[in-house]
Amino acid sequence: MKRFVKGDVDGLFALGLDNLIMLLLINSLALGVIGFDLEFFLTRILPGNAVGLLIGNLYFSRLARKVGAKEGRTDVCALPYGINLFTIIIFTFGVMLPVKLEAVASGASEAEAIRVAWGAGILAAVVSGAIEFIGSFFAGWIRKITPRAALLSAIGGIGLLFIGTDYFFRAYAFPFVGFVTLFLTLIFYFGKMRIKAGIPGGVVVLGLGILLAWSQFWVTGEGPAAGLSVSTGHLGLFLPVPAVGEMIAALPFLLPYFPVILTMGLLSLMGSLMNIESAAAAGDSYPVRGPLMVNGAGSILTGLFGSPFPTTIYVGHPGWKKIGARAGYSSLTGIVFTVILCTGTVSFLSGLVPIEAGMAILIWIGLTIASQAFETVPRAHIPAVTIGFVPALAAFTFLVMQRTWSSLGFGPGGEELPIQESVYSAQGLFIDGIFALNAGYLYTCMILSAIVCGIIDNRFKVAAGWAMVGAVLSLVGFIHSFQFSSSGYRETLFDGPQWAVYYGIAAALLWITPILFRPAIDSPPES
Repeated sequence: MKRFVKGDVDGLFALGLDNLIMLLLINSLALGVIGFDLEFFLTRILPGNAVGLLIGNLYFSRLARKVGAKEGRTDVCALPYGINLFTIIIFTFGVMLPVKLEAVASGASEAEAIRVAWGAGILAAVVSGAIEFIGSFFAGWIRKITPRAALLSAIGGIGLLFIGTDYFFRAYAFPFVGFVTLFLTLIFYFGKMRIKAGIPGGVVVLGLGILLAWSQFWVTGEGPAAGLSVSTGHLGLFLPVPAVGEMIAALPFLLPYFPVILTMGLLSLMGSLMNIESAAAAGDSYPVRGPLMVNGAGSILTGLFGSPFPTTIYVGHPGWKKIGARAGYSSLTGIVFTVILCTGTVSFLSGLVPIEAGMAILIWIGLTIASQAFETVPRAHIPAVTIGFVPALAAFTFLVMQRTWSSLGFGPGGEELPIQESVYSAQGLFIDGIFALNAGYLYTCMILSAIVCGIIDNRFKVAAGWAMVGAVLSLVGFIHSFQFSSSGYRETLFDGPQWAVYYGIAAALLWITPILFRPAIDSPPES
């Protein structure tokens, strides 16, 4: 195989656009939600991402050429690799933000709390990567015992709610930019339409979004481009620096969030495995263990060098292969983004490109991930996917509540929160249920989906086994374990043992179901 072919340029634009949108999202959340200082963000965090992206993309480029040489083919396409969208969302809102709020509530200054949150984030990246690395030796077994609906409901819930819905709201908040780019994205990606000139649809969407955003600002002084300024003042050379001390300092704060990190590691592992299978279906059969190990190692190195935003194998290999990308687009992406991440160029790009210009692509990604959760499971298991979305909905509802409290001046550093359940239930908001489902919701998504899969298949002992998994996880506090006080909400360990009893009752009921009941004579007609 040649190192570079013409299609690799198209592949670079496609994969580069995905990673650029991830960087704009990271910039928005890191500076706007966590409160990182811009210079610190550019000099300590982003260079860490360069390590993972460069090593991973060079590896997958070399692996594609190796497979091509072994099989005597020149059309092998490298596995797409980039920044993990799921961990951007989950590690921001599920690890770093609560750690920061907890540090503030315990008396730390804002700057100290942000530093602790950063340490917790990079430690989360390292731990999740280690789980992926170790899990590569057991991926087949994990996949064998876990229904696909259970895995995809957790991923699909994040995609639909934390990515799709959240940015849908934002699109309607800025309709001049968001509405137009949203429908153009739907036309390109769901309608499978292409510009005759061959320009990638994502480039058109992003370019038009930038034009609309700045046009609105120049005419009205408002819109998503308001407050942005294009500057070259932060350009330079910023090499990756290890951040081991900060990880050690964050250890006392991280324990309650270990369930989230463990789940994200497992979900990333299984998602990467499915992406490798997708490549095999498109004609490129890759070994499993090597790519999964490198995938985990990339996240470990990203965290060790200061970034809380790990890398992963992307979905969509058949699409890159179809546009003619081979091995070279992967190495090109790694090199180009290493330059961007280590020179402060992100500051220039984020000053030029508001996240709203490209968020329609994020919406499409979120909707696609949620749709795949229904499309790739057996038709009978669709209800299992649906019930698995409910804990994710509770988590998203909780996120909205947190934002509302903060905007009203409640919580750490502000007024005390009203904690009486009656205050909320009087308006039909049962916060205890929301809090219980939010705590460890990724596990609850999988457990409920797996139980329903067992019930649908009349494998009641298997369903009972998954209920006992819920009992064990709730006993140790991985799920449903929380504390709510006037200073805020926090997840804890070993604080919700009553849920183990409830799951135990469910397991017993499922176990004796074949004894107490018999299958219905007439099955309900299919719609």
